[in-house]
Amino acid sequence: MVLLVVLATASKPTKQPAEVLPPPPDLQLEGGRRLSYERSFSSEFEVKPKRGFWNRVLDFVAGEPDFKRLVRPYSVATDSRGRIIVTDPGAIGVHVFDFQNKKYKFLTRDDDTKDPMLAPQCVAVDASDNIYVTDSEAGKIFVFDANLKYQHVIGSLKGGEGYFKRPTGIAVDSKAERIYVTDTLRNKIFLLDMQGSVLQTIGKNGSGDGEFNYPTELHLDGGNLMVVDAMNFRVQVLDRSGVFRFAIGAIGDSTGAMFRPKGIGVDSEGDLYVVDGLWGMVQVFNRQGELLYYFGSKGTEAGEFQLPAGLSIDGQDRIFVVDSFNRRIQVFHYYGAGKWSRAGGSQ
Repeated sequence: MVLLVVLATASKPTKQPAEVLPPPPDLQLEGGRRLSYERSFSSEFEVKPKRGFWNRVLDFVAGEPDFKRLVRPYSVATDSRGRIIVTDPGAIGVHVFDFQNKKYKFLTRDDDTKDPMLAPQCVAVDASDNIYVTDSEAGKIFVFDANLKYQHVIGSLKGGEGYFKRPTGIAVDSKAERIYVTDTLRNKIFLLDMQGSVLQTIGKNGSGDGEFNYPTELHLDGGNLMVVDAMNFRVQVLDRSGVFRFAIGAIGDSTGAMFRPKGIGVDSEGDLYVVDGLWGMVQVFNRQGELLYYFGSKGTEAGEFQLPAGLSIDGQDRIFVVDSFNRRIQVFHYYGAGKWSRAGGSQ
């Protein structure tokens, strides 16, 4: 009789992810373009295959597994395998979500190692799917290979201290074998070789062209190096040697201006996406600095944000936004002119 009670109870489904919220309507844009909301996710539970009957029996007897969840996510990147890589300073590690293969991995370096991970900040992936993670507190860059194995650390000095004061944004030029890193407190960008030797520094404190006031996120696009110049309330675009090309944005309290610029990305048509953490939205600009459209607002519903941070756009124009205070990643899909819509018709 006891067994029957256990089996009957165990047949109930395990805990489910947060309630699925109704999606916002598609954003219809000029020329047949559109932006669609796809989904959000926040935990290892959503990646793993559904648990079978006997696993549920075990869950009832021994307790359900302790699935990893996003705590205070900050930055996001995607690799060629479709994996979604999310830094989480709240969890002191990096989440790797592989929905295609139903796998999940948590990367960290604990305190008993020579170079412990303390506050992972931004993440970049190179052409071979190696993962580079800046640690703003340790002052170092952690490197993992494509199989998610720890390789080495960049910027570690004798005594365990880090070279950088506050490394934040990172971008990797695989062809030229160069790494770009913003040191926010030094108001500089460091250009490194793949071994971590400093080849060049770019910028200084100021508000002029090529000068920075707390630079943060970086993004490489073609010959351009895009820099979030946070406290100058703009995104500066340099060439890969650091020469100023143009800037987008200015401080203000209206759309098209920036107040807390965070993550940046570029879609297949070359338009620039900028997260504004304070306003809870993503603004999209052309290369002339004109605002094309924006999406999102403050809130907890699908398509709304609370203190959004990182952003990444993959090769299919899927847009991943780190909705930090809501502890989730929200996924949108941009359909440009001439691309197939979600419903299957051409535009």
